[in-house]
Amino acid sequence: MRRIKKGDKVVVIAGKDKGHTGEVLRVLPKADRVVVAGANIRTKHIKRTQENPQGGRVQREFPIHVSNVMLADPKTGEPTRVRVKQLESGRRVRIAVRSGEQIDE
Repeated sequence: MRRIKKGDKVVVIAGKDKGHTGEVLRVLPKADRVVVAGANIRTKHIKRTQENPQGGRVQREFPIHVSNVMLADPKTGEPTRVRVKQLESGRRVRIAVRSGEQIDE
């Protein structure tokens, strides 16, 4: 089970965007990277095409290594480690270590 999934709220714990909180837009499991909304924004130059006749420069989020982000605690919003627990029904859910709150519904 992955500890960070698309749609999770995470806190950047290292790098130029340290302290930034945002939602995970994409997970790149083969590269061990995640794309966080509003973090690691860079300028990408876009070539002119028929769909984009203007061309130009676009600000967009680029991937961050998964070790530089931590899941935000659902109760306090602070960074927390994640524990995986198996329920009586056999379903596995993620638990925030800091508060003990269940992350998955």
